[in-house]
Amino acid sequence: MSMFAVQEGALTATETPPRPRVRWGFLWQVSFIAGLGGILYGFDMGVIAAALIYVREAFGLSTIMQELVVSVVLVGAMAGALGGGAIADRIGRRATLLWGGALFLAGSVLAFAAPGVILLIVARALLGIAIGFTSVTAPVYVSELAPPQSRGMLIGLYQFALTMGIALADLVGYWLASQHGWRLMFGIGAIPAAFFLACILTLPESPRWLLAQNRGQEATAVLSSYTDGLGVQVLLEDIRAGLQVRVEQRWSALWSPAVRRSLLIAVGFTVLQQATGINTIIYYGPKIFTLAGITSSENAIFATLLVAITNVLATVIALVLVDRVGRKPLLYYGVGGMTASLLLLAYSFHAPAAFGAGPGIVATVCLMIYITCFAFSMGPIAWILVSEVFPLRVRGRGVAAASLGSGACNFVVSLTFLSLIHAAGNSATFLVYASFCIITLFFVRFIIPETRGRELESISSEANAVAQ
Repeated sequence: MSMFAVQEGALTATETPPRPRVRWGFLWQVSFIAGLGGILYGFDMGVIAAALIYVREAFGLSTIMQELVVSVVLVGAMAGALGGGAIADRIGRRATLLWGGALFLAGSVLAFAAPGVILLIVARALLGIAIGFTSVTAPVYVSELAPPQSRGMLIGLYQFALTMGIALADLVGYWLASQHGWRLMFGIGAIPAAFFLACILTLPESPRWLLAQNRGQEATAVLSSYTDGLGVQVLLEDIRAGLQVRVEQRWSALWSPAVRRSLLIAVGFTVLQQATGINTIIYYGPKIFTLAGITSSENAIFATLLVAITNVLATVIALVLVDRVGRKPLLYYGVGGMTASLLLLAYSFHAPAAFGAGPGIVATVCLMIYITCFAFSMGPIAWILVSEVFPLRVRGRGVAAASLGSGACNFVVSLTFLSLIHAAGNSATFLVYASFCIITLFFVRFIIPETRGRELESISSEANAVAQ
């Protein structure tokens, strides 16, 4: 495997034999694009939390219609994720990202101008497709451009940027709450979307995709734009070796004895990630705080913003500790803390008089603890595990299956939250999510392998040893 040494302006060799040089500016540019894609994802997922309050008032929405406005973006995201990989293979990574950026822009503008709820739902569906395109293609595109030693950080970077996008959405929501400016909340998303489009136009196509299309001269030119002659040679050899690996195109391959346990780990854990209720806070945060006794919409949105900022800061803990402490210890502490905070939240709804500080304050503290524990454990680690447990030949299909499972569960949770609150009550609803946290602890104990510091192929071999 090739190695790179980093210095200002370029990566320079410090030992013999000489190492290829890679320009720092290009690495920062690529990383920034990955982060911007994550911010767009988080913003368009999170902006509905504040906007829904005023959309409901503007259009007189029923509970079911509110849930549909929230969750339709997830249907679009699932469709975009399933189709995005095939489209990226056909027309190229860069072209697919351009289409994703254009859909972000179109969806934001249409949501801003929507005269009725039907066109707002269409706009949210377009934003979902854009999310699906970029969430599948951006990490792949960046990993194919970046040198090997920078690829690992991009998984954590994308998740971190996603949390920043959610926080930005809540900040915009709080800023515009006094004006009831739900149209501007959606419309502001057009600004980062346009910027994302402009940034993608400055980047080349993936050299790996170009080589796969037998366009070797263009691939060499792209590599030459950010590395030296030795780097071009080494990276071309790495890419050609990777292209020799037979990639399984049949979905049925995921059910083979050699892979099915990896499928259980990846899909099971990403489904549980959503079943523990994380996106009820992202989508319905102000509603939860209103139920807890915060009567002002502005204060409820502000409390949601505090939770989102906590989410950003706590994600840094995972970036720092996940390769030092390991995946399973962080999961034990994180999911344990999520369980305790949800149980306390459920009790505060059941017996509000037991808390002299008031249920609103208790709910805020509980949700901040919950989001902190999620952000340093299940949030990033779920997608790290997904990228680690599958053998190379089925990794693309495996990641797509995990994304589909996550999206489907997210859709069910977001579509049923308000109805569950009305049918079962506040306390019982959060007890349901706490029960899924307990199930997750058992899943971590008996199903999840520890993958810290291990080679990918050894992880997938051990994960599937029981099934063979």
